[in-house]
Amino acid sequence: MRISVDSDKCQGHNRCYALAPELFDVDDLGYAKEVGDGTVPPGQEGQARLAAANCPELAITITEDA
Repeated sequence: MRISVDSDKCQGHNRCYALAPELFDVDDLGYAKEVGDGTVPPGQEGQARLAAANCPELAITITEDA
């Protein structure tokens, strides 16, 4: 599973970072971004889904590995 944050949609609410700080980071302007290449470590899929579901702008995309 991978996550990605659409920087054009993100408004800096940082709910994703509050819910899953191991998966998301915040840049100098307060906008969220995925940690590393966005790969979600095993066992953290629930946090990724929770963060995506709580994003007011729907800026987080989850891609399931095939």
